[in-house]
Amino acid sequence: MTARTDRVRAVAQRYVELGAYPSIEWLVRLDGQEWIRGSVGQADPHNGVAVPDKAIYRLYSMTKPVIASIAMMLIEEGKLRLYDPVARYLPDFASMDIIDPDGALHPAKRVMLLEHLLTHRSGLTYGFLPGCAAAKRYREAGLGVSAPPLKEMIDTIAGLPLAFEPGSEWRYSVATDVVARIIEIVEGKPLQDIVSDRIIEPLNLSDTGFKVPEDELYRLMPVFGCEDLDGLVNFPDGPQQLTPVDVSPHYPVDDPNFARGGYGLYSTADDYAQIGEFLMSGMNQSGDTLLSRHMIDMMWTNRIPARQMPLSIGPIPLPGYGFTLAGRVMADPMGAMGLTGPKECGWSGAAGTFHWNDPDEKMVGVVMTQYLGSRYPLADEMRTAVYQALP
Repeated sequence: MTARTDRVRAVAQRYVELGAYPSIEWLVRLDGQEWIRGSVGQADPHNGVAVPDKAIYRLYSMTKPVIASIAMMLIEEGKLRLYDPVARYLPDFASMDIIDPDGALHPAKRVMLLEHLLTHRSGLTYGFLPGCAAAKRYREAGLGVSAPPLKEMIDTIAGLPLAFEPGSEWRYSVATDVVARIIEIVEGKPLQDIVSDRIIEPLNLSDTGFKVPEDELYRLMPVFGCEDLDGLVNFPDGPQQLTPVDVSPHYPVDDPNFARGGYGLYSTADDYAQIGEFLMSGMNQSGDTLLSRHMIDMMWTNRIPARQMPLSIGPIPLPGYGFTLAGRVMADPMGAMGLTGPKECGWSGAAGTFHWNDPDEKMVGVVMTQYLGSRYPLADEMRTAVYQALP
């Protein structure tokens, strides 16, 4: 009889054979121990390049929970508060305009708070979101196609209009990049150093950072699909083509000045599984507490009022999910459209990477691939295959 865990590989294999993804890697841990691991496909199917051991992936937005957890550390240390006005640290955010669908501008009436940034209710947006007048301004500023220093990026954002009054809606956005800049200001050092000091070193991560060392570039997975983030707004639906793309203009591999809060980290399945363990327990492998259990509970509690749900990222729905200070959480199991758990939480990345935690099952799941702009429900199907196999 075929093991139920084999269905995880079957899902990944089907998508690779379809030509939708070059390769897919997965790792699931239960109660701190490896349970399911596998990989199918090739790093570069066009040239027959195999997936290397300990393949390195661009995490894109799976960077966000890492940055959010650092903000939680600073809150526990009394250096930040959720009710802090953003303008306390970034004065240019004190007087911002809101742009209406017809292009008219008017001053924002509400104060933008740190909590608004972490929950994506700040009024900020992303250039790739369709039907958003503010997003058009983001695209004109080239925010999704370039990689200036973080301070320069945030200065640009401060000069662009908001999409809505802070706190009044949920809209996925560059907000975590603003959080990262606030963290830099509070800590008085570059984000790269902060992430290293507070996450990489305590968790003993060997393959995570905002750069990939030259002697490890052979492990870096190539990207296929859309060449930049702004291009996602018009990226076609339908069968995916494995078109190789160079994403280095917005996701450089060796720029010492590059760091972001919303994307930018490189990592492996093993390293991110360890990050997932920390995001679930607040501790590292040695048992040191990096975040208290009360903060972990607070960090993963839905904070989106019912009137602002259901959530979606452009055309992509998030049925049943609310949003927390660090990522999504299953807030309405009756609205779920895929197999999950009542406290399942985590986040994903634009190139197809996906992470979930389930504290009830003591489960950490990581799915890795590199296709920018996929419309296929790979994450839902992989997660479903894992849940149906649970003992």
